[in-house]
Amino acid sequence: MSSLRDQLSRKVYSTDTGDMRKHNDGDDQKAQDEARLAALDGIVRIKRETAGRKGKGVTTLHGIPLPSDELKTLMQALKKRCGSGGALKEGVIEIQGDHRDTLRAELEKRGYTVKLAGG
Repeated sequence: MSSLRDQLSRKVYSTDTGDMRKHNDGDDQKAQDEARLAALDGIVRIKRETAGRKGKGVTTLHGIPLPSDELKTLMQALKKRCGSGGALKEGVIEIQGDHRDTLRAELEKRGYTVKLAGG
């Protein structure tokens, strides 16, 4: 059994990799992708959200059945199509502004089943 000093002296930050607490192996990422993809129903839901963003609206895309690396590529194409910024957070694409109609048309053109969700 390791001593208390050994338990408390683990590396937390490295200049090469950044925050060691958030560092995931490739196998962990694949497992997370598989779990996320298994829970999807094949319908992409587009929502407009303002909660937690100081009143600024973003359009979120939930349920896109792609692995994370292809999801990032799709996000970049959608941001370019809308002409705005965005982010990929936990399998959800966020595009700044209200671009529901543009995103719906683009995703339907790419062959996805799309629903506008929320109010």
